[in-house]
Amino acid sequence: MTNVKVTPLTDLHRASGAKMVEFAGYLMPVSYGSILAEHRAVREQVGIFDVSHMGEFVIRGKGARRLVNDIITNDCSRLAEGALQYSVMCREDGTVVDDLLVYVVRDDQVLLVVNASNIEKDLEHVLTFDRNGADVENVSDECALLAVQGPRCRDVLTSCPLFDDVREQVERTAYYHGFSFTHGGSEILVSRTGYTGELGFEILVPSNLAVEFWEAITQAGRDYGLVPVGLGARDTLRFEASFCLFGHELNDDTSPLEVGLGWVVKLNKERFRGIETLRQEKKNGPKRALVGFELEGRNIARQGYTVLKDGVEIGKVTSGAFSPTMKKSLCMALIERSAKGTEGVYEIAIRGKTATARLTPLPFYRSRAK
Repeated sequence: MTNVKVTPLTDLHRASGAKMVEFAGYLMPVSYGSILAEHRAVREQVGIFDVSHMGEFVIRGKGARRLVNDIITNDCSRLAEGALQYSVMCREDGTVVDDLLVYVVRDDQVLLVVNASNIEKDLEHVLTFDRNGADVENVSDECALLAVQGPRCRDVLTSCPLFDDVREQVERTAYYHGFSFTHGGSEILVSRTGYTGELGFEILVPSNLAVEFWEAITQAGRDYGLVPVGLGARDTLRFEASFCLFGHELNDDTSPLEVGLGWVVKLNKERFRGIETLRQEKKNGPKRALVGFELEGRNIARQGYTVLKDGVEIGKVTSGAFSPTMKKSLCMALIERSAKGTEGVYEIAIRGKTATARLTPLPFYRSRAK
């Protein structure tokens, strides 16, 4: 593989017998053995993920929060220090550039976590804004991001010596909040976030500390059933939780209102790019809607498969899989909004045949973990 990036943990993954694949320009572990076993470990116990391929931009300066608020559709103006929010950034025509996490580290420092495949595109987009005196720095290559996910994740982190001084913060940190501490002279950012639908934490560390943190967390997790988890189970976990994935539910042609992300689009804000287009779309109603389907039998609907209603095409599948947790074949699809919830027979075209599909509410799965 040429021009493929590696994470600081690549040697550890190989030593663990991980199956490595190219993903978004990075060499990443797709699994360490069984994707199904890794999926179940996160749902029932705990897993650790290397997600260092994700992109990170640091916005610093007096105008940092104002700049970020101009970029995103959500409103970070009132977020307290240490709070996070999910958002998207759009073009003037209301289509999505990317979805991202916004982390207000301090009033004059905001971290944006973006998708690996969109780092260059996102940075170019961000730099088109009036920066209001703020500095924008792409620190993606200087950071490693670890995710510890599952019902026992708090037990693992509070048992890990690296977190001895912040055990209380691990215990009491609320969803979409975070904290920082110093280790080895560097700031470590911890947030109660994740992409699995389970209780989880994400830990951003300098690249040179990645191996130390991975090994310490893995050692602490042995008593709690912790396993390393690859991209394969990460995708099945996020799919069950019905989280959007750029390149599937989201792309350069979709609007956030079409895929059920109206809750992160604050149309009462003074401005953000695309606001007028999205106000009009909200008024008229989006033309498409993201819905969930359950398929008969063990038929699997893959991305791009056609959705039919009474034999007429009404949309396309965005993601589909057999759910390891619910033991059902499920898919998400972007369909004509006018075809949602009316009488008729839904089908998915699969390899020259059709499978009956039944509308089912999203998300498919909700965790009971607190």
